[in-house]
Amino acid sequence: MKINVIKKRASNLITALMGLMLFVLMIIVLRQNQVFFNSRPHNSFIISTPHEINRHNYNHEVEKSKSIINCNRSHYSYDICSINGPTIFDPFKSTFYDMGSTNNNETNIIVEKIKPYPRKWENFTMGQIKEFTLTKGPIGPNCLIHHKAQALVFSLGGYTGNFFHDINDGFIPLFITINSLFPNQDFVLVISKLEDWWVHKYKDLLQSFSKHPIIDIDKEINVTHCFRSVTIGLMSHGFMNIDPKLTPTSKTLIDFHKFLATTYGSSQGQGQLQLQPQSQHRPRLVLASRGGSIGRLILNQDEIRLLAEQIGFEVILFEPSKTTSLHESFGLIHSSHAMIGVHGAALTHALFLRTSSIFIQIVPIGAEGVSDICFGKLAREMKLVYEEYKIEVEESSLMEKFGKGDNLVLKNPKALQEKGWSQEIMDINLREQNINLDLNRFRMYLEKAYQNAKIFMAING
Repeated sequence: MKINVIKKRASNLITALMGLMLFVLMIIVLRQNQVFFNSRPHNSFIISTPHEINRHNYNHEVEKSKSIINCNRSHYSYDICSINGPTIFDPFKSTFYDMGSTNNNETNIIVEKIKPYPRKWENFTMGQIKEFTLTKGPIGPNCLIHHKAQALVFSLGGYTGNFFHDINDGFIPLFITINSLFPNQDFVLVISKLEDWWVHKYKDLLQSFSKHPIIDIDKEINVTHCFRSVTIGLMSHGFMNIDPKLTPTSKTLIDFHKFLATTYGSSQGQGQLQLQPQSQHRPRLVLASRGGSIGRLILNQDEIRLLAEQIGFEVILFEPSKTTSLHESFGLIHSSHAMIGVHGAALTHALFLRTSSIFIQIVPIGAEGVSDICFGKLAREMKLVYEEYKIEVEESSLMEKFGKGDNLVLKNPKALQEKGWSQEIMDINLREQNINLDLNRFRMYLEKAYQNAKIFMAING
């Protein structure tokens, strides 16, 4: 009987020891697994080559994510939204999904919509801009292509092709946004309404902003992209303006000029002009021509050119087009001492002028306000020696159509515009109007410009 009791106790002891060993083994395995998962980086799903995610396994990696969708709609000219965490873009729904929320049972679904173009006040223009959705809630699609960088998304669907708008609505807001939100950070440019000619024209400038290939988001129909985070929209400080008080690094338009110089100031551009003044004693004047454009032509341009040469300038006629190399344009204008032209997109090239260069804007009848907003302010911010030549009614071709009676078009265009800058008024002032400059009156402006250019040339070469 004692033997049986001893055997039974021994058996129970062995069973207890085996159970204890199994329990210890389970603890060891669990601790090893915990160490393994805790040691993995939170963004380990982001790789540089295409790779498909297993959505079930991925849940464990991002379950502690604190991704938040934020939108700032307080500005007059733009909205800007972001997902501060792992993001998937679904091209079929034009939707960015916050991947930090993958719970099928989540009921608090966040949905924000945005059109990323900085002319929010223009209903017609914004109607042409593709809308994107940001959402936090239901599971998005599986990811195909991963990017280690964050994404900056914007649209070119407004006035692309007009050099003024390419700069004012595109590159200046891009410069502001990057210096405000992404200083010294890595990001991918994701662009809607992208056109091949635009990429070719601005390729060097785009590469100065980001080292990564651009993503043409409208063509990625069958591809889902993942990013570390995403910002949608561009920040704007108004027409041709960078307000140092609104940027963390206190950037100005002069800093934007310097940024352009780092891109276009080298000799790497194909076909770059290597122009030198014909004489060390003759400052160079760039005469911006609107040949081939509709409206605001200088009808006596040849006489103006001859007059400037008689005063002492070396005159270069500058007639830019969509295909004009920006390396050539920068090389010409940056090496010149003065620039003159009628209000229009070509005067955007004044951004290429050196500080203290001479700049004269010829202002048509009815374009006083828009001329100052677009290029007068630019000239002051760039610290150029700036003059406005406001034409008299006798110098305007509108005299032929509106010269009789008390028509406000000539008598008081400002009062006419107070009723609204309608398409009809804009067409009259900017498309139907040409200019025949008074040679005696304009001579005084050229002579003053020449004296200032000589001073600038003596100091800066």
